[in-house]
Amino acid sequence: MKNITELLENADIDGPPSKSALFTSLYQELRQLASSRLKRSGKVTMLDTTSLVHESYLRFLKAGDLEARDRARFLAYSARVMRSVIVDFVRESRAARRGGEAVHVTLNTDISDSLSGGNLEVVRVDEALDVLAKTDERLVRLVEMKYFAGYTDRDIAECLDTSERSLRRDCCSTRR
Repeated sequence: MKNITELLENADIDGPPSKSALFTSLYQELRQLASSRLKRSGKVTMLDTTSLVHESYLRFLKAGDLEARDRARFLAYSARVMRSVIVDFVRESRAARRGGEAVHVTLNTDISDSLSGGNLEVVRVDEALDVLAKTDERLVRLVEMKYFAGYTDRDIAECLDTSERSLRRDCCSTRR
């Protein structure tokens, strides 16, 4: 079997066959990534590890060019895709719970605001990241990998080609 770097290089050239081989080679790591995220989020979604990995794979197949050059960057990319899957799932379930596209009238917002705190948190984090992306794309990647993928500082530092100390400094400097 080809190594991961070769599969990444061929993914854009060969299309679905190479993407499938890449996915198969990294399947266990992707499952661990998904499992880590879902464990930390509690019952935010009804997704399970397998569903999250497979939905991410389907989006991966539809994606255009892949910018990942190595395993770490591919897993960071996967964390972004998983973020997208989770947020989309939460938004869809919240919309369906509120009647989807049906016309409705809100009678008491106090009750709806108190429900589904976990779901609301995921959507709020996603919205905050969209705002943050306008000023600091690197910090967005850091939060995605930490919050949505459960990466350690060491993993994130490797993906972003920096030191753990620089990551902590970046995080602390934004809190002021």
